[in-house]
Amino acid sequence: MARITIGGALAMEYQLDGRADAPVLVLSNSLGATMAMWDAQVEALAPYLRVLRYDTRGHGGSSSPAGDYTIEQLGRDVLALTEALHIDRFAFCGLSMGGVIGQWLGVYAAERLTHLVLCNTGAKIGSADSWNTRIDTVRRDGLATLADATMARWFTPAAAAADPLKVASTHAEFLRCDVAGYLSCCAAVRDADFRGHLARINRPVQVIAGLHDPVTTVDDAQAIVSAVPGARLQVLDTAHLSNLGNVAGFNRTLKTFLLPPA
Repeated sequence: MARITIGGALAMEYQLDGRADAPVLVLSNSLGATMAMWDAQVEALAPYLRVLRYDTRGHGGSSSPAGDYTIEQLGRDVLALTEALHIDRFAFCGLSMGGVIGQWLGVYAAERLTHLVLCNTGAKIGSADSWNTRIDTVRRDGLATLADATMARWFTPAAAAADPLKVASTHAEFLRCDVAGYLSCCAAVRDADFRGHLARINRPVQVIAGLHDPVTTVDDAQAIVSAVPGARLQVLDTAHLSNLGNVAGFNRTLKTFLLPPA
Protein backbone atom coordinates (compact mmCIF):
# COMPACT_ATOMS: atom_id res chain seq x y z
CA MET A 1 0.00 0.00 0.00
CA ALA A 2 1.03 3.60 -0.60
CA ARG A 3 -0.08 6.99 0.64
CA ILE A 4 -0.46 10.20 -1.32
CA THR A 5 -1.57 13.69 -0.35
CA ILE A 6 -4.17 15.33 -2.58
CA GLY A 7 -5.57 18.82 -2.44
CA GLY A 8 -2.69 19.83 -0.22
CA ALA A 9 -4.24 18.25 2.88
CA LEU A 10 -6.02 14.91 2.39
CA ALA A 11 -3.82 11.84 2.77
CA MET A 12 -5.24 8.87 0.85
CA GLU A 13 -4.06 5.30 1.20
CA TYR A 14 -4.23 3.27 -1.98
CA GLN A 15 -2.87 0.21 -3.72
CA LEU A 16 -2.21 -0.52 -7.38
CA ASP A 17 -2.05 -4.10 -8.67
CA GLY A 18 -1.73 -5.58 -12.13
CA ARG A 19 0.07 -4.69 -15.35
CA ALA A 20 1.10 -1.06 -15.68
CA ASP A 21 -0.09 -0.98 -19.30
CA ALA A 22 -3.54 -2.47 -18.67
CA PRO A 23 -6.84 -0.52 -18.48
CA VAL A 24 -7.52 0.80 -14.99
CA LEU A 25 -10.34 -0.30 -12.69
CA VAL A 26 -10.95 1.74 -9.52
CA LEU A 27 -12.61 -0.06 -6.59
CA SER A 28 -14.45 1.98 -3.93
CA ASN A 29 -15.33 0.57 -0.50
CA SER A 30 -18.60 0.57 1.39
CA LEU A 31 -19.30 2.63 4.50
CA GLY A 32 -17.47 1.08 7.46
CA ALA A 33 -15.09 -1.03 5.34
CA THR A 34 -11.66 -0.54 3.78
CA MET A 35 -9.94 -1.44 0.54
CA ALA A 36 -9.32 -4.90 2.06
CA MET A 37 -12.91 -5.80 1.16
CA TRP A 38 -11.74 -6.10 -2.47
CA ASP A 39 -8.94 -8.64 -1.95
CA ALA A 40 -10.74 -11.43 -3.83
CA GLN A 41 -11.57 -9.13 -6.74
CA VAL A 42 -7.98 -7.96 -7.07
CA GLU A 43 -6.78 -11.56 -7.18
CA ALA A 44 -9.22 -12.35 -10.00
CA LEU A 45 -8.81 -9.16 -12.05
CA ALA A 46 -5.17 -8.11 -11.67
CA PRO A 47 -4.03 -10.49 -14.45
CA TYR A 48 -6.19 -8.49 -16.88
CA LEU A 49 -6.55 -4.98 -15.45
CA ARG A 50 -4.59 -2.38 -13.51
CA VAL A 51 -6.61 -2.38 -10.28
CA LEU A 52 -6.58 0.73 -8.09
CA ARG A 53 -8.26 0.50 -4.71
CA TYR A 54 -8.22 3.12 -1.99
CA ASP A 55 -9.60 3.92 1.43
CA THR A 56 -12.33 6.53 1.25
CA ARG A 57 -11.61 9.57 3.41
CA GLY A 58 -12.56 8.80 7.00
CA HIS A 59 -11.72 5.11 6.53
CA GLY A 60 -8.70 2.87 6.90
CA GLY A 61 -5.37 4.53 6.28
CA SER A 62 -6.81 7.69 4.73
CA SER A 63 -7.17 10.80 6.83
CA SER A 64 -10.42 11.98 8.43
CA PRO A 65 -10.85 15.73 8.01
CA ALA A 66 -13.30 17.25 10.47
CA GLY A 67 -16.89 18.03 9.53
CA ASP A 68 -19.61 16.40 7.48
CA TYR A 69 -18.58 15.19 4.03
CA THR A 70 -20.53 15.33 0.79
CA ILE A 71 -20.66 12.80 -2.02
CA GLU A 72 -19.26 15.49 -4.29
CA GLN A 73 -16.18 15.69 -2.04
CA LEU A 74 -15.79 11.91 -2.12
CA GLY A 75 -16.18 11.88 -5.89
CA ARG A 76 -13.65 14.65 -6.31
CA ASP A 77 -11.25 12.67 -4.12
CA VAL A 78 -11.37 9.91 -6.75
CA LEU A 79 -10.71 12.39 -9.54
CA ALA A 80 -7.81 13.95 -7.64
CA LEU A 81 -6.29 10.57 -6.76
CA THR A 82 -6.41 9.31 -10.33
CA GLU A 83 -5.02 12.60 -11.65
CA ALA A 84 -2.15 12.44 -9.16
CA LEU A 85 -1.39 8.92 -10.38
CA HIS A 86 -1.55 10.09 -14.03
CA ILE A 87 -4.62 8.00 -14.80
CA ASP A 88 -6.75 9.78 -17.39
CA ARG A 89 -9.67 7.38 -17.83
CA PHE A 90 -10.79 4.42 -15.77
CA ALA A 91 -13.59 1.99 -15.04
CA PHE A 92 -15.14 2.46 -11.61
CA CYS A 93 -16.77 -0.11 -9.34
CA GLY A 94 -18.26 1.00 -6.04
CA LEU A 95 -20.37 -0.83 -3.48
CA SER A 96 -22.98 0.84 -1.25
CA MET A 97 -21.39 4.22 -0.39
CA GLY A 98 -18.90 3.49 -3.16
CA GLY A 99 -21.83 3.03 -5.51
CA VAL A 100 -23.19 6.43 -4.53
CA ILE A 101 -19.78 7.91 -5.33
CA GLY A 102 -19.97 6.09 -8.66
CA GLN A 103 -23.32 7.71 -9.42
CA TRP A 104 -21.80 11.15 -8.79
CA LEU A 105 -18.93 10.32 -11.14
CA GLY A 106 -21.34 9.05 -13.79
CA VAL A 107 -23.47 12.19 -13.61
CA TYR A 108 -20.76 14.83 -13.22
CA ALA A 109 -17.49 13.33 -14.53
CA ALA A 110 -18.49 10.80 -17.19
CA GLU A 111 -15.68 11.95 -19.46
CA ARG A 112 -13.22 10.29 -17.05
CA LEU A 113 -15.04 6.93 -17.10
CA THR A 114 -14.93 3.98 -19.46
CA HIS A 115 -17.38 1.74 -17.51
CA LEU A 116 -19.36 2.07 -14.30
CA VAL A 117 -20.35 -0.73 -11.92
CA LEU A 118 -22.86 0.16 -9.19
CA CYS A 119 -23.16 -2.52 -6.52
CA ASN A 120 -25.67 -2.81 -3.67
CA THR A 121 -26.55 0.85 -3.82
CA GLY A 122 -29.43 3.18 -4.53
CA ALA A 123 -30.14 6.59 -5.99
CA LYS A 124 -31.35 7.51 -2.48
CA ILE A 125 -30.35 5.28 0.45
CA GLY A 126 -32.49 5.47 3.57
CA SER A 127 -34.14 8.53 5.05
CA ALA A 128 -32.69 11.54 6.84
CA ASP A 129 -34.33 10.33 10.05
CA SER A 130 -32.77 6.86 9.84
CA TRP A 131 -29.32 8.30 9.16
CA ASN A 132 -29.61 10.86 11.93
CA THR A 133 -30.63 8.11 14.35
CA ARG A 134 -27.56 6.10 13.33
CA ILE A 135 -25.31 9.13 13.71
CA ASP A 136 -26.68 9.90 17.17
CA THR A 137 -26.35 6.26 18.26
CA VAL A 138 -22.73 5.94 17.15
CA ARG A 139 -21.78 9.31 18.57
CA ARG A 140 -23.24 8.26 21.93
CA ASP A 141 -22.37 4.55 22.10
CA GLY A 142 -19.63 3.92 19.53
CA LEU A 143 -19.45 1.61 16.53
CA ALA A 144 -19.56 -1.57 18.62
CA THR A 145 -23.26 -1.03 19.22
CA LEU A 146 -23.90 -1.45 15.46
CA ALA A 147 -21.34 -4.12 14.62
CA ASP A 148 -23.37 -7.34 15.01
CA ALA A 149 -26.44 -5.93 13.26
CA THR A 150 -24.23 -4.61 10.47
CA MET A 151 -22.71 -8.05 9.87
CA ALA A 152 -26.23 -9.52 9.75
CA ARG A 153 -27.08 -7.07 6.96
CA TRP A 154 -23.80 -7.64 5.14
CA PHE A 155 -23.82 -11.46 5.07
CA THR A 156 -26.59 -14.02 4.71
CA PRO A 157 -26.66 -16.72 7.41
CA ALA A 158 -25.47 -19.24 4.82
CA ALA A 159 -22.51 -17.06 3.77
CA ALA A 160 -21.58 -16.42 7.41
CA ALA A 161 -21.67 -20.15 8.19
CA ALA A 162 -19.62 -20.99 5.10
CA ASP A 163 -16.81 -18.56 5.91
CA PRO A 164 -16.86 -17.39 9.55
CA LEU A 165 -13.27 -16.14 9.30
CA LYS A 166 -14.29 -13.72 6.56
CA VAL A 167 -17.12 -12.40 8.72
CA ALA A 168 -14.78 -12.09 11.70
CA SER A 169 -12.19 -10.11 9.73
CA THR A 170 -14.88 -7.85 8.27
CA HIS A 171 -16.30 -7.32 11.77
CA ALA A 172 -12.84 -6.36 13.02
CA GLU A 173 -12.32 -3.92 10.14
CA PHE A 174 -15.65 -2.29 10.95
CA LEU A 175 -14.67 -1.80 14.61
CA ARG A 176 -11.35 -0.25 13.57
CA CYS A 177 -13.11 2.42 11.52
CA ASP A 178 -12.47 5.96 12.71
CA VAL A 179 -15.70 7.03 14.40
CA ALA A 180 -15.52 10.66 13.30
CA GLY A 181 -14.77 9.62 9.72
CA TYR A 182 -17.61 7.10 9.74
CA LEU A 183 -20.07 9.74 10.95
CA SER A 184 -18.85 12.24 8.36
CA CYS A 185 -19.46 9.68 5.61
CA CYS A 186 -22.88 8.83 7.06
CA ALA A 187 -23.77 12.48 6.48
CA ALA A 188 -22.57 12.27 2.87
CA VAL A 189 -24.76 9.25 2.10
CA ARG A 190 -27.68 10.76 4.03
CA ASP A 191 -27.67 13.89 1.88
CA ALA A 192 -27.06 12.24 -1.51
CA ASP A 193 -30.03 11.92 -3.86
CA PHE A 194 -29.56 11.05 -7.52
CA ARG A 195 -33.20 10.43 -8.32
CA GLY A 196 -33.98 12.42 -11.44
CA HIS A 197 -30.30 12.72 -12.42
CA LEU A 198 -29.28 9.22 -13.52
CA ALA A 199 -30.48 9.59 -17.10
CA ARG A 200 -27.46 11.85 -17.63
CA ILE A 201 -25.08 8.89 -17.29
CA ASN A 202 -23.88 8.01 -20.77
CA ARG A 203 -21.35 5.27 -20.08
CA PRO A 204 -21.89 1.48 -19.98
CA VAL A 205 -23.37 0.63 -16.58
CA GLN A 206 -23.58 -2.70 -14.77
CA VAL A 207 -25.74 -2.80 -11.63
CA ILE A 208 -25.25 -5.64 -9.13
CA ALA A 209 -27.81 -6.36 -6.42
CA GLY A 210 -28.12 -8.85 -3.58
CA LEU A 211 -31.30 -10.91 -3.51
CA HIS A 212 -31.32 -10.78 0.29
CA ASP A 213 -29.94 -7.26 0.72
CA PRO A 214 -32.09 -5.46 3.32
CA VAL A 215 -30.24 -2.16 2.88
CA THR A 216 -30.33 -1.51 -0.86
CA THR A 217 -32.89 -3.86 -2.33
CA VAL A 218 -33.36 -5.36 -5.76
CA ASP A 219 -36.07 -2.74 -6.28
CA ASP A 220 -33.47 -0.01 -5.61
CA ALA A 221 -31.18 -1.60 -8.18
CA GLN A 222 -33.99 -1.92 -10.70
CA ALA A 223 -34.80 1.76 -10.26
CA ILE A 224 -31.23 2.62 -11.28
CA VAL A 225 -31.40 0.30 -14.28
CA SER A 226 -34.69 1.85 -15.36
CA ALA A 227 -33.23 5.35 -15.12
CA VAL A 228 -29.86 4.79 -16.85
CA PRO A 229 -30.09 4.18 -20.60
CA GLY A 230 -28.70 0.75 -21.50
CA ALA A 231 -27.84 -0.29 -17.93
CA ARG A 232 -27.87 -3.99 -17.12
CA LEU A 233 -28.73 -5.79 -13.88
CA GLN A 234 -27.23 -8.86 -12.20
CA VAL A 235 -28.88 -10.19 -9.04
CA LEU A 236 -26.73 -12.43 -6.84
CA ASP A 237 -27.82 -14.70 -3.98
CA THR A 238 -26.23 -12.48 -1.33
CA ALA A 239 -26.92 -9.87 1.31
CA HIS A 240 -25.39 -6.36 1.23
CA LEU A 241 -21.73 -7.21 0.52
CA SER A 242 -22.30 -9.09 -2.72
CA ASN A 243 -18.58 -9.15 -3.57
CA LEU A 244 -17.92 -11.19 -0.40
CA GLY A 245 -21.15 -13.17 -0.28
CA ASN A 246 -20.70 -14.64 -3.77
CA VAL A 247 -17.11 -14.08 -4.82
CA ALA A 248 -17.27 -16.27 -7.92
CA GLY A 249 -20.52 -14.79 -9.21
CA PHE A 250 -19.41 -11.23 -8.53
CA ASN A 251 -16.04 -11.69 -10.23
CA ARG A 252 -17.66 -13.40 -13.20
CA THR A 253 -20.03 -10.45 -13.60
CA LEU A 254 -17.16 -7.97 -13.53
CA LYS A 255 -15.12 -9.95 -16.05
CA THR A 256 -18.04 -10.30 -18.45
CA PHE A 257 -18.76 -6.59 -18.27
CA LEU A 258 -15.23 -5.17 -18.25
CA LEU A 259 -13.16 -7.53 -20.36
CA PRO A 260 -13.42 -8.08 -24.12
CA PRO A 261 -14.78 -11.48 -25.21
CA ALA A 262 -12.11 -14.18 -25.25
